[in-house]
Amino acid sequence: MKVILTHEQADMDALASQLGAWLLYPDAYPLLPRNINRNGRQYLQTYGDELPYITHEELPREPVDKIILVDTQSMITLKGLSSETRVIVYDHHPLKEDPDPDWELHLVNSGSNVSQMIARIQQNNIAVNPIQATTLALGLYEDTGSFTYGSTSEADLSAAAYCIEQGADLDIISEFLYPPLTDEQRMLYNRLMKNAQTYTIEDQTIVAARANALDVRDEISSVAHKMRDVLNPDALLLLVSTQQGIRLVGRATSDEVDVGSIAEAMGGGGHKRAASALIRPEQNLDETGIQQFLDQQYEILLSNLERHVSPSVTVAGLMSKDPLILTPNTSVEEALRLMQRYGYEGYPVVADGKVVGLLNRREVDRAISHGLDLTVGSLMTAGNVSITPDASFEDLQALMGSSGWGQIPVLSPESGEIIGIVTRTDLLKTLTPQPDIPSQEEMAQRLEQAVPPARLRLLRTLATEAAKINLPIFIVGGFVRDLLLEHPSLDFDIVVEGDAIFFTRRLAERFGGRVLTHQRFGTAKWDISGIQGTLLDALDAPDDAQAQHLPDSLDLITARTEFYEQPAALPTIESSSIKMDLHRRDFTINTLALRLDGDHYGKIHDYWGGLSDLRKGHIRVLHALSFVDDATRLLRAVRFEQRFDFSIEPRTLALMQESLPLLNKLTGARLRHEINLILEEPKAPSMLERLADLGILKAIHPALPWDKQIKGLLSTLDTDHIDPAWDLPLTSDSLNLRQTLSYLLWLGQQPEHTLRSISSRLRFKSDLKKLLVSTSKLNQALSKLVGASPSAVVRECDKAPRLAIYGAYLINTDQELRQPLWHYIDQWSAVEPQTTGEDLRTIGLRPSPAYGRILTTLRDAWLDGKIKSVEEERALLAKLVAEAEE
Repeated sequence: MKVILTHEQADMDALASQLGAWLLYPDAYPLLPRNINRNGRQYLQTYGDELPYITHEELPREPVDKIILVDTQSMITLKGLSSETRVIVYDHHPLKEDPDPDWELHLVNSGSNVSQMIARIQQNNIAVNPIQATTLALGLYEDTGSFTYGSTSEADLSAAAYCIEQGADLDIISEFLYPPLTDEQRMLYNRLMKNAQTYTIEDQTIVAARANALDVRDEISSVAHKMRDVLNPDALLLLVSTQQGIRLVGRATSDEVDVGSIAEAMGGGGHKRAASALIRPEQNLDETGIQQFLDQQYEILLSNLERHVSPSVTVAGLMSKDPLILTPNTSVEEALRLMQRYGYEGYPVVADGKVVGLLNRREVDRAISHGLDLTVGSLMTAGNVSITPDASFEDLQALMGSSGWGQIPVLSPESGEIIGIVTRTDLLKTLTPQPDIPSQEEMAQRLEQAVPPARLRLLRTLATEAAKINLPIFIVGGFVRDLLLEHPSLDFDIVVEGDAIFFTRRLAERFGGRVLTHQRFGTAKWDISGIQGTLLDALDAPDDAQAQHLPDSLDLITARTEFYEQPAALPTIESSSIKMDLHRRDFTINTLALRLDGDHYGKIHDYWGGLSDLRKGHIRVLHALSFVDDATRLLRAVRFEQRFDFSIEPRTLALMQESLPLLNKLTGARLRHEINLILEEPKAPSMLERLADLGILKAIHPALPWDKQIKGLLSTLDTDHIDPAWDLPLTSDSLNLRQTLSYLLWLGQQPEHTLRSISSRLRFKSDLKKLLVSTSKLNQALSKLVGASPSAVVRECDKAPRLAIYGAYLINTDQELRQPLWHYIDQWSAVEPQTTGEDLRTIGLRPSPAYGRILTTLRDAWLDGKIKSVEEERALLAKLVAEAEE
């Protein structure tokens, strides 16, 4: 078998090179990496069916005799490799140190790697269709910066011309191309990020930064765009020193910050959301003078900020007036038409003169894109929530937090009629905390009680370092939920409202350790394994802090939002604010965030009603298409409901019933992952029973069984008190013992053909599939083993792994049925004849199948009591040898 590999976090050049290699080696499998950059994933979602790539799950389990490695000189581990596997490398990076002398290397000096693949395709006159040409061209365009990078070669340009001749679609290329910053721009970006400062004026978040850009020739607006996307402030103001003078670039996402007037005050101009200025010194300055002039202009900029920011207003000043009103029976197509015509993002839904819900543009767009024929009543967020125009900013914040609604209808206090709508985008940052949110002091105390001193000190240090650069950081999701439920865990991730990779590298520079990054996802892993002791000293930890309480690594994640291109697909990811990062999560109880940096330490952020549902014991989705976006949430809703003894609230329960058909769109691997998580839970039997009651098990596979007997078997499963005589492995196929035995008790009574069908749907790994089939066969044969000879029992049990034998033992609670299995484990499996194969060879018997027959006959004779001494065995052996020689 031949396999085409590339590097993880694959870009378009890597994917294009794999396609090029497949065109050159059409009998090879182009194996997709597990991690692919965002635009690559989007491209494959759209055009993958027309391309030859396969996933790891689809790769045949066969020996690999040849690897074609493209766009890298580092090879991942892969089952089937051996010392005989031949490796051929096509790459455009410099030769790495100590290359394997047995590898065949094809290294070129070009801007892209795929250009050399295209040259070979041309030389061999291989036909290329338009979508293949487009894929190859995408790799060329991305890795050469649309042929603007200095590394671009003649080979790249020739390859591009060839792709266009073969029908490459430039519109598609433009759609999926994400040109990165140049080296100079990236250098300036890092300087500005390092110096960025955050100011809050009238509840507007303004990020300002200054840097020396005398060595930068490229335009600055792309850097500003990148910083705005990463930091997501209400306004961004950059001052940089250039050869022409001090350049101001201003961008805003809120009308409350007028960057146009800021730029005008400094001699420039623009409009409220985008503006610039060039400030020239009155005389030529040396480098020191330029820096002083930059600092002076920066102070002027900051001193005048307040006059360009509008003050807070009441709801009347925030709302959009006279919104259109929908009824629950309005079709989604009509709702879309109204939104497109009038531009409003939210519509109150009214029945019999009362607000019964709210329809958001987000739900409508998703329903239309997924081709769902629904009414407003099916899509809306149900409830009766409203506010009056004279309500304060604080009242609005409190109502949005308690209701979870991002858009609130505004009612006239006199008539009760809807006169406006106010949205979460109108609401910026809170002026005061909500009264029902735990105080910062209370949350800080909970942290100190729940987290070991060493890990707490690490958190405190992260908070301090983030505050130094005005970078908001948060613990999010399950950790905060469990902390509030007083069942804290030690497993937490850090979300950074800004550049997580920049912050992680800063930590490593300060304290040591390694940094592993995923640039396109904005995530970083700070690996501190091996330095915990020295790290404790650097953190100035208290005396009771112990190094073993520090994690081996810490994940830091840039706040992001997700978009689903089709039902049950994996999401497309973009950087965003903490608010939108929390909105992408599955249920409201998992949307809570605990801020850590500076004076915000211990502050709870609850944008989506998580605290309210946590206190009510409700499992609630954030929007009507949550299960359409990710149908695995159907299983997670049940898992959280049963774990916490909560209840799925009625609206979410109704959406779950509507979404059952979407389970058919999920891959078996994703479903299996969720089931594995369930089987790890102490309340797994209750969870599976609830899945059965809701029709989820049957929707996954109609043959998935559930009854009281299965529940009883799973409820009494105790993996802590198994007799050592069973000698069971603790893990199998990446499953722990509890998970494996749970599968056997749940499915082990099904016939073989049913098990194979279920295994195919859930993509069970080979070991688990074999265990299930062995358990089933042994369970069916067990009644015949009662009263059978010991040798017959041994012959049957020898076919099954010990886990399968133990599974059959647990399934059958009748002691008479269990007895043969226990005798096998406790006594009979250890019985062996004194004679060995070597003995047979010594007495002159030629190796043949007779060896096995003789040794088996001798063992059976011992088991069945036909021989009871060594002498009797020798006599029987002599007879058997004589028969074999006849």
